[in-house]
Amino acid sequence: MFGNLFEEEEEEGFASTSSRGRVAKGGEEPPPPRGRSNLCGIKNQGGTCYLNSLLQTLLFTPEFREELFNLGPEELGCLEDKDKPGAKVRVIPLELQRLFSSLLLVDQQCASTANLTDSFGWNSSEGTNQHDVQELNRILFSALEHSLVGTTGSTFIHRLYHGTIVNSIVCKECGNVSQRQEDFLDLTVCVCGVSSLEDALWNMFVEEELFEGNNLYRCAQCDRLVTAAKSAKLRKLPPFMTMSLLRFSFDFAKCERYKETGRYSFPFTINLQPFCEQTDGEDSDYSYELFSVIIHKGGCYGGHYHVYIRDIDQLGHWEPPEEDCKPKTQKKVKEEVKKEVCEPKLQEDDPLSVLTAIIAQEPSTSVLLDQLGQKLMDKIGSSWSKKFRKHYGPIGKFLQSHNDVFMLVSNGTRVALKANPPSPVTESPSPAEQTTNSDPSTPSDPGADEQQSKPEQEGSHWFDLNDSTVTSIRESDIEKQFQGKESAYMLFYRKTQLHRPSEALNNPQYKVPLHLIQMAQEENIKMQQMREEFEATNNTVELRLHLAPSYRLENGALQPISREQNGSTTLSFDRRKTVGDLRLAIYQMQELWEGDMALTVAKSLPAGLHLYNTVTDDSVSLYSAGIHTNSDLFVWNGREVCGATILTGAEWEPVLLTVVRPFLGEDELPEVEDAVECKEGRGGFENGGPGLKREARGFAGAVTLGEVKVALGEPKESLLCQEHKGGKRGEHGAGEGGGASGWRLFPPDDMQRTLKELSLKDGDALLVLEPQSFDSSMFTLNGDVVTVTTPSDCRWLQVELQPQGGGGGGEGEKEEERRKIKVPATGNMLLGEVKLKAIEELQLQEQPPGAQYCLRQVDCTGKLLPPVCEELSVRDAGVRLMTTLTLCPGSAPKASQLFLHFSVGIAPSAGMEMDIIVENTCTVKECLKSMLDAVGLDGTCWHLRRLDWCEEVGEPLMDEDASLSELKISNGDSLVVTEGQLPPKGFLKISVWLYLHPSNNSMETDFNHTDNGHTEEQMLEAVTAGETESHPPPLCASNMAELRSVGQVEISDEATLEDLKTQVLTLPALQDVCVPTTAFMRLWQLEERRLARILRGQQLTLRKMKLTSGTDLCVQQLLKEEDLGPKEVLLNIKMAVPGERCYYPPEELVWDASRDSSPRSLRTCLAAHYSLSPDSLLLAKHQPDKHTWEEISNWSQQVSKKKKKKKAESLLGAPFHLKDGDTVGIKVLNLLIDNNRDFVTVEDEQGQQRLREQAEQRRKGGQAANSDGVGPQKKTGLTKSRKPEVALSINVGVFR
Repeated sequence: MFGNLFEEEEEEGFASTSSRGRVAKGGEEPPPPRGRSNLCGIKNQGGTCYLNSLLQTLLFTPEFREELFNLGPEELGCLEDKDKPGAKVRVIPLELQRLFSSLLLVDQQCASTANLTDSFGWNSSEGTNQHDVQELNRILFSALEHSLVGTTGSTFIHRLYHGTIVNSIVCKECGNVSQRQEDFLDLTVCVCGVSSLEDALWNMFVEEELFEGNNLYRCAQCDRLVTAAKSAKLRKLPPFMTMSLLRFSFDFAKCERYKETGRYSFPFTINLQPFCEQTDGEDSDYSYELFSVIIHKGGCYGGHYHVYIRDIDQLGHWEPPEEDCKPKTQKKVKEEVKKEVCEPKLQEDDPLSVLTAIIAQEPSTSVLLDQLGQKLMDKIGSSWSKKFRKHYGPIGKFLQSHNDVFMLVSNGTRVALKANPPSPVTESPSPAEQTTNSDPSTPSDPGADEQQSKPEQEGSHWFDLNDSTVTSIRESDIEKQFQGKESAYMLFYRKTQLHRPSEALNNPQYKVPLHLIQMAQEENIKMQQMREEFEATNNTVELRLHLAPSYRLENGALQPISREQNGSTTLSFDRRKTVGDLRLAIYQMQELWEGDMALTVAKSLPAGLHLYNTVTDDSVSLYSAGIHTNSDLFVWNGREVCGATILTGAEWEPVLLTVVRPFLGEDELPEVEDAVECKEGRGGFENGGPGLKREARGFAGAVTLGEVKVALGEPKESLLCQEHKGGKRGEHGAGEGGGASGWRLFPPDDMQRTLKELSLKDGDALLVLEPQSFDSSMFTLNGDVVTVTTPSDCRWLQVELQPQGGGGGGEGEKEEERRKIKVPATGNMLLGEVKLKAIEELQLQEQPPGAQYCLRQVDCTGKLLPPVCEELSVRDAGVRLMTTLTLCPGSAPKASQLFLHFSVGIAPSAGMEMDIIVENTCTVKECLKSMLDAVGLDGTCWHLRRLDWCEEVGEPLMDEDASLSELKISNGDSLVVTEGQLPPKGFLKISVWLYLHPSNNSMETDFNHTDNGHTEEQMLEAVTAGETESHPPPLCASNMAELRSVGQVEISDEATLEDLKTQVLTLPALQDVCVPTTAFMRLWQLEERRLARILRGQQLTLRKMKLTSGTDLCVQQLLKEEDLGPKEVLLNIKMAVPGERCYYPPEELVWDASRDSSPRSLRTCLAAHYSLSPDSLLLAKHQPDKHTWEEISNWSQQVSKKKKKKKAESLLGAPFHLKDGDTVGIKVLNLLIDNNRDFVTVEDEQGQQRLREQAEQRRKGGQAANSDGVGPQKKTGLTKSRKPEVALSINVGVFR
């Protein structure tokens, strides 16, 4: 019914985060156990949150649950027999029993409704289509009643939820009372216009509606129209009262749905006595208490359902919400004293131990995730990032990977310990272990009573059941759902007289059939085995062991001795075992190992293998020691490797630097002294291009820059430089535009700073220079910046001479005119120098004096770009070395000038545009004058326009006094000099089309003699949504209309419709059209080549009619004056030919819908037009796109039970949306010759067949494209549509 009216919003709770910590290796991960609330959620199938909310409400309605469990297999049958022929198995109640028993007894975080929805007859797509929960409530109850026919439970829905309402009409003349009784399973109450549930019930059952004036009541006893009063009362009250709130409405003015989000309060207890017919009973007979609230979050086109439920049987483990657990100041002092006495010694190097201690010492035994980092710093004096992140990753990832120790609560905002849950009471036993007399034990902490600022009364615990997530809430939280986008949608009340037996409290097995209890116990045993197997499989970690005899210290890090072998061994081990067990396993693997064995966590870095912390405590598990899968462990004696002392820890991490030295071509390599932290690079020297040589060297991060210089064997007076961060270097040291590379000289003070302090990282380059190096032209010192210009930087630019003809170049062009030469150039060289050298090489000095040249780049298509500024260097101008520049006749712009293209009248085309150089500070008016002077034009009737994105003449430059730089006109832009005054601001450019009809000769003017420049491409066919036609003859599909473009008008948006019509008539192409006044002309607005709407209101401005620049309008000539009102609709009416499947020629009818837009008003108008009775007419609207007819039903205004007149159905709104040009078919019912109510003609059937064939062709074409791996080349006009609205239904077998 509602389709995807409430599309599911993705809700991420603990269910999605609890198992995200590690990847399952041993098959499918078993479902997690129940959370702290000890209640089971329901898994969302994609869009079934509405079903989950209702099922949880029914589960926590004990009387409903027990009535369902009272039905045994002898009445319902067995699910195992459902496929046997002839077996009567009532599948829906059986699946509901199993689901309820699973929710009560199986130890899992959430249960699945897949079997239940299968019993409904739903397919896989139904799980993703969300529906209305109010609709589901009625359909589910109906399905249960049909499923239980012939059983002892056939009436239990009726007993629990059935009530009656009596509607009375009292005659004010004779006092006669007319009554009618209505049954209900739920009450639908109004939300719009009222502020509370009590007000809505008062309007329904206390206030009377008077029939008076023109709305009298015909009394059966008086036999005449009389004054009467109508009222309604509750006659029978059910044990459970369900209130459905009408939060979703339809706005007929805007033709769209909307949600009522205003404040709407409802009480926790309500007395319905004032609304009942009989009020002489006890107050308890009318008193109800709230126990469930279904909440909708979102709008009318998308949202999510969840439910607040009161745990009547105390099956869950309620805990105060987290905001109530914040410790007070006095309690903090007590905790600090207790901490000093009782706190054990903390292992600060073990993050698992530190975090466990922090959370355990909190009064609420849980910590906000956002505050955990700060508490860690307060505890150990260091942040997580500094101390643990390098080895254990982010803190959130660490918590997820240890989900058997930590758990997320409060929708993932807080973290707690699984062994010590955050609650003032001891955690309840699992559902399978609970007994009848289980009671929550008192807390051992003497200060636990302070944790609850307001203890909840017994039996008044509330929970939020949000699909698979269950959290505790307070009763006051319900008041937050009175208003807003997340607000109450359904209310469930129960009579206060209904009391629960004591044996039902804390006992989920109460009244559950024995066979369902046994099934739940078997499921729990199976699930526990799955979890144990899964844990055993997923606790196996893969370790990489690196043995000391296979390594040596080189380049500041550990390197494998053998290049062929990486020196590591893979070992699979259970991370729950201890470090001692691992050490013993390694001893057994290495039988020849002698002496001590140290296990140190290692990490592979670019420089090599580096060691961090050594694991010393053999009693801790690998899990607690932070050793995870793919960890690297170095096995050694803890002191040295191959006689070299090894420095461990993060501060000694090696940094792999690129050492760069001058290379003058010598064959021998310089000798390098050895050092403890630095050895000669194993890779030798890599030639970094002529002039420089590069060497990869590793150094410990804690050594100083001076120690690095010593390790490199450089003299004390040598200089060290770091690559300049501001410069972009190419592969061989060239900048992006070519030229030399820049280096920053390290000051003397930096010699005492470490590499870490200098922020040097892997891959950074270090240039080593001797003082005499600056005697060479290769190195230039300017302040603290060293510029290196190597032979590889001395490159070239190719310059090509363009002939005087503009480069068109015929075959007879002389070869010397196309000469190309190479000019040596660097990135710092000025482009003016490049031009002078090119002119010298090309010997152009002998050209006529005054001849000027400029350099221009060429794009990938061969088009010349604007001349480059000769005042800039090659690098600054963005010219890449080893590219081609064209030497062209003309001047080059200066740095403060712009080079612009322009044309006169039309958009410039290749070879037809002209060029001009202007200052970027000149105004638009000055630029226009320069362009006019350049082409020899004068006058003031000119203005400038830009080119739009498709290279056509675009918007004008409105501000003539603004500079070109202010208007963001850049080098190489194209402008168009356009004739005419500059149009004022707010002007619209509107395209005008003329409607032509083959049979209308008066409109068939000879356009051949009119030089309007329009071709056949500007002719198009147009039909409206209702196939409208000219007047006369009408616009009809049988005579396809033609539209011819007649030009464009520019008009102010403040002009009226009459002004627009007057200006349209001045177009040259309409000079021969005879229109006495503008009232004889109709203007249509075109949308997607269809006549969409008639512009009406002669004095309305174009802005109020929301016309914009670029709008297309169609002109239609009329034979009589027309001035349509805002609610007058122009319709095409077609009377059916009796006995035949065709219609008489269509006519135009103006229907005034200003007072009444109902079907009766239209029927009355048509009856007056044809002089027929309104009741004898049958109407239908034509849908030309589908070739179908939509019947407009006979509808009479009725009076609702709410004592207010129902708003009349409007044909201008859904579902008909009648508008200008729509076609309405008419049939007369009382003609004996024709009893056929079908409006479809032979042409419609042919059109439907064509649509089916086209759809089949598209389907086959899509399959062929998919099979070929080729999709559609272009998607035109495709928009993402909502899913079709489908009815909600539950299939039930026949059991009568």
